[in-house]
Amino acid sequence: MAGVTTIDLYEVTMAMSYLREGMTGPATFSLFVRDLPPERGFLVAAGLESALDYLGDFHVSPEDVAAFAAALHRPQKDLEPLLGLAFTGQVRAVPEGRIVLAGEPLLEVTAPLPQAQLAETYVLNQLSHQTAIASKAARCVLAAAGHPVVDFSLRRSHGPQAGFQAARLGAMAGFAGTSNVAAATALGIPAVGTMAHSYVEAFATEEEAFHAFARCHPGLVTLLVDTYDTEEGVRVAARVLRDLDRGPGSAIRLDSGDLGALAARARSLLDDAGLPDVRIVASGGLDEYAVDDLVRSGAPIDTYAVGTRVGVSSDAPYLDSAYKMVEYDGRPVMKLSSAKVTAPGPKQVFRRTAYADVIRLADEPSPGDGGPMLEPVMRGGQRTGSRPTLDECRERLAADLAGLPPAARRTRAPVAPRATTSERLGTLSRDVRRRIDERTSAPPVPARSEHAASGLHRSGTR
Repeated sequence: MAGVTTIDLYEVTMAMSYLREGMTGPATFSLFVRDLPPERGFLVAAGLESALDYLGDFHVSPEDVAAFAAALHRPQKDLEPLLGLAFTGQVRAVPEGRIVLAGEPLLEVTAPLPQAQLAETYVLNQLSHQTAIASKAARCVLAAAGHPVVDFSLRRSHGPQAGFQAARLGAMAGFAGTSNVAAATALGIPAVGTMAHSYVEAFATEEEAFHAFARCHPGLVTLLVDTYDTEEGVRVAARVLRDLDRGPGSAIRLDSGDLGALAARARSLLDDAGLPDVRIVASGGLDEYAVDDLVRSGAPIDTYAVGTRVGVSSDAPYLDSAYKMVEYDGRPVMKLSSAKVTAPGPKQVFRRTAYADVIRLADEPSPGDGGPMLEPVMRGGQRTGSRPTLDECRERLAADLAGLPPAARRTRAPVAPRATTSERLGTLSRDVRRRIDERTSAPPVPARSEHAASGLHRSGTR
């Protein structure tokens, strides 16, 4: 579990100033993704549970104060106002496994301003990373069109924690298992694995390697057949499996080359050997794009093992996410920076049929034909209920995917639904913008530069 010092330094400098100025009124921050990455028709909300764990345990200790003081090169007494600070606020959030769209809040934190500010780094980190990975995993399940998908990402994930999260998020998306033993044990999901090429190379022949592996592991086995010549490897595996009567339920694994063509040839060789029940597992640089191509080509592959490209979401390794203040001490606020304008006020998202979602202010009534997405998950710094199970998260995602428009489910060139905003939220945004413009309007400038100055003002408030 990350500690309090797992934080950007500027969160600490701001919190110190807030406390000095007596600015401890309630602030609401909204976390959202501005725009979806290319080739994404949806996102899967994830990372909430680890964020709530962090907030529930947040407490600034003397050791934390000492670390902050050292980082700032300040005496410890300057940081003492932070000592003992804990998170006592509330959180409303989209439950893990729900599908979300661009601009929709995944989470809103309301707490005394210093607390809400200090929450930013870790909460944004967890939701951004895990939402990206969960979305990639869900796309793999869609591409596999009913074929099992398993997680092989640990060895190249960005650290053990990221590897654990990838295994969990894959299971939430519907993966059939993971190679990560720690994750399988902790989460109660199947552990899966075969052998490496080094195992085969350690023996004089492939046949010796396969026999030895089968002797050590009674029951179903999966034999890696492409260390040398793939077709010959399939023949040897077929001979060993048939001789040992270990065919039904066992498998061969293809890890390189033209997987579609090799799978077709392997299927023919296995069938000719009287082993129609031996499955074919494919791995090696797979993601939803490769899986989609193989499935559409009719490749006789039974299980897809996805690894590095999914575990790091290689084509979209980050999200354009933000954690922005939308209200302080009852006053709605917004940001007007060019291309990064935010909408003021706490919000609620209503999911309507065909994902015609509408974003409304939190105190607005339901539009009548949609259910609210954000739920209370923390009050007074404590969870409002028990932690959801992995099965519950998986069921949420499966239900949301079933209702997603076909164009958004596509692997390539998906069309993402777009949420709309309520009339009242639009009116509030215009009113707040007007008040900001009135407070920040510049004095008149000389005539020769007036045109340029006004152009800059417009570009900054679009």
